Amino acid sequence: MSNSSLIQIIKNQITSSSDQQITFADYMNTVLYHPEYGYYTSKSIKIGNQGDFFTSSSLGADFGELLAIQFLEMWEILDKSSEFTLIEMGAGTGVLASDILNYIKNNYYDFYQTLNYLIIETSSELIKQQQEQLAEHHSKISWKSWEDIENNSIVGCFFSNELVDAFPVHQVIVDTKELKEIYVTLIDSENFQEKIDSLSTPELEKYFKLIDIDLLNKDYPNGYRTEVNLKALSWLETISQKLKQGYLLTIDYGYPARKYYNPQRYQGTLKCYYQHRHHDNPYINIGQQDITAHVDFTALEKHGKLCGLEKLGFTQQGLFLMALGLGDRLSSLSSGQYNLQTILSRRDALHQLLDPTGLGGFGVLVQTIGLTEQQTERTAKRISARSLTGLKQQ
Repeated sequence: MSNSSLIQIIKNQITSSSDQQITFADYMNTVLYHPEYGYYTSKSIKIGNQGDFFTSSSLGADFGELLAIQFLEMWEILDKSSEFTLIEMGAGTGVLASDILNYIKNNYYDFYQTLNYLIIETSSELIKQQQEQLAEHHSKISWKSWEDIENNSIVGCFFSNELVDAFPVHQVIVDTKELKEIYVTLIDSENFQEKIDSLSTPELEKYFKLIDIDLLNKDYPNGYRTEVNLKALSWLETISQKLKQGYLLTIDYGYPARKYYNPQRYQGTLKCYYQHRHHDNPYINIGQQDITAHVDFTALEKHGKLCGLEKLGFTQQGLFLMALGLGDRLSSLSSGQYNLQTILSRRDALHQLLDPTGLGGFGVLVQTIGLTEQQTERTAKRISARSLTGLKQQ
C-alpha cells in the first residue's frame, strides 16, 4: 500500500521539471527522506523481527558490546583523550547506542566518564525512539545536525552500521555502447515509468574513472544496469572536514568495485524490503518500504584518500567480531552458567553475526585522519603497524 500524498509530491516534481522527468536518485531520495512522508522520516520505518528488516544490533547486545571494545582501544590509542567523541550516523531505534553505552558504563567507567556520544539523525520519528531508548544516558548524548558540528573539531570516531546502503543512488545503463542514466517519468499523468536519457551530471563518468571501471568495454553487455552512490562521496567529504583526529568506521553490505561492477551482475544490486521480504520493484509500496543498494567500498577508499582519510584496514564483519572476542563468547555458552533456552538463542544470534553469506560477510572499513602526527612514539608505532584489534584477522 503506497502513500498517496507522497505519490502526488513525486508527480509534481516530475511535471514541474523541464524535461518531465527526475533522476532515479531524486526519486529514491523523496520516497525515503521526504520530511513528512518518507520511509525513514515518517512512522513507516520498522526495524527488527516485526519490521521490514533487521540489523546486527537486532540480534542482541553482543554486536554493540564488541564494538565498544574496539572504541575503547581507539580511545587508548588517542592517549585516553578527554575530548573523545563517538558520533553514530543513523542510529536506528537507539538499540545499538544503548548496547555500546551500557557496556562501557558497566566495564570501563573511566572511559564512560570522558565519553561524548553524538547522534546524527534526520528522522524526527527515530529521534523520539532513540531518546526513549537512551534515557538512562541522557547526560552523555546529544543529537546534532552536520551544521552543528564545527570543522576540524572532532577527536574520536565517526561510525555507521547499514547507513551508506540507504543513500539515494543514480542508476546507469549501457545503451548501444553509450553510458546513459535511468530517469523516472509518468505514463498519462498517472503511473511511473522509467526512461533512458543522457547522464544528468559529469560526476557519474568521474566516478568510474575514480574506481578504474570501464562499463563500455566489450565485457559488459548492452543493457547492463547498475548503481552509483554519489551521495557517499559527499558524505566522506563532510566527515573529513569535521574529523580533526581519529577514525571513520563503516559497516555495511557491499563489495570492492571489481566485484560490484562484475559484468555478470548485469541488473545491479538495488533491493526493496517490505515485511522481511525483498523484491526488485521500487515503484510499489511507495513510502512504505525500504530501498537499498550495496556499497562500493573501493569508491569509499579512493575518494576517502582524496579527502585525507587514510585506509587503516578492510575486513569482513565476521572476522572483525571474532578478533574482538566473539569466539570467546561462543565458547562461554558451554560453561554451565546458562540455561538451554539462553544457550540456543544466543548461539543462533552469534552465528548469524558470523555467517559469511549474511551479516558476517558485511564489509568493515576503517579510515583515519591525523593519528601518526600527534601521538607518542609508542602509539605511533602501534598505528603504523595497523594494530587495531578488530583488523588483526583481515
